[in-house]
Amino acid sequence: MDSRGKHTLAEILSQPQIWPDALAAAGAKADTLTRFWQEQRFAQVIFTGCGSTFYLAHLGAVLLQSQAGIPARAFPGSELTLFPESCFDASANTLLIAVSRSGETTETIAAVDLFRRRYKGKVLVVTNTSESRLARAADEVVAIDSAREQSVAQTRSFSSMAIVVQALAGLFAGRPHDLSELPAVAGRLLRDYGPLAQKLGEDPRIERFFFLGSNALYGLACEAMLKMKEMSLSYSEAYHMLEFRHGPMSMVNERTLVTGLLSDSAYPHEAAVLREMSERGARVLAIAEEPDSQLAAFSETVALRTGLPLYARLIAYLPALQLMAYYRAIFNSQDPDQPANLHAVITLDPQSF
Repeated sequence: MDSRGKHTLAEILSQPQIWPDALAAAGAKADTLTRFWQEQRFAQVIFTGCGSTFYLAHLGAVLLQSQAGIPARAFPGSELTLFPESCFDASANTLLIAVSRSGETTETIAAVDLFRRRYKGKVLVVTNTSESRLARAADEVVAIDSAREQSVAQTRSFSSMAIVVQALAGLFAGRPHDLSELPAVAGRLLRDYGPLAQKLGEDPRIERFFFLGSNALYGLACEAMLKMKEMSLSYSEAYHMLEFRHGPMSMVNERTLVTGLLSDSAYPHEAAVLREMSERGARVLAIAEEPDSQLAAFSETVALRTGLPLYARLIAYLPALQLMAYYRAIFNSQDPDQPANLHAVITLDPQSF
């Protein structure tokens, strides 16, 4: 029996059971983190991570600034370490939020160490490994240990940390988000759209994958791109939705799948981009809260139907795309549990930083 990808598939499908643990972890720290936020009076927030967690950092920064009205930016751990002057404002009281599945990634640890040493700031860590070095270095930690994975590619670890980041944005904005419906939403989407994910993932006519999203959804588009690329070794790229017109659409043809993660406020503009790509010959997959009939006329659609505002449903866009990447990997004779050239944790010589 072919066992390729068995851990990855199990971990994707386990998200409805794991997400309540993420909600509980965030809820258990809500009072402590509220006091921490109010007492420190931060002037800005910087999120950091590496790989998948850098894309999660982007989501967190956009979400926090839009919800709490405080300046927030995201940088890879290596950028913070190698180019701190262009990332940190030494005059501002800064909170560094470090996101890491393992809590042992060299660049992220180096960024925290430098921030502590040079800027004397506070650090909040979101992780799946409560006993990690990064967690021990933090002022505050939110850990979801049950979301740890045996596979190299992040799936439920990413989504569980994303739920915590979504919760933090609401908490720090003074308007805690009710995310309790998300586990049931994940179960329904995996069940209802699993066949569509398999059909697209196994379609031999598709040779190029593009993932498009605006604002916080751009971070999720990047994560979907990375899952497709690292699991299946497929040509895969991510862009801001309307930026796709400015050059990248030159790659579109009849062997292309363009996946759009549609927001609410920019829906007409984003749907227009997808229509144009369809007219240029691309296959189109649209994910939206409630796709309209015009969108459904030229695309495959995933209707989220969560009843939640965008800031509370963000992570719901991802499970069907994780499944599509898994099915593409198996179709391409790859093992998504052990992607080529990758390891679960990237550790480098600390002296290089």
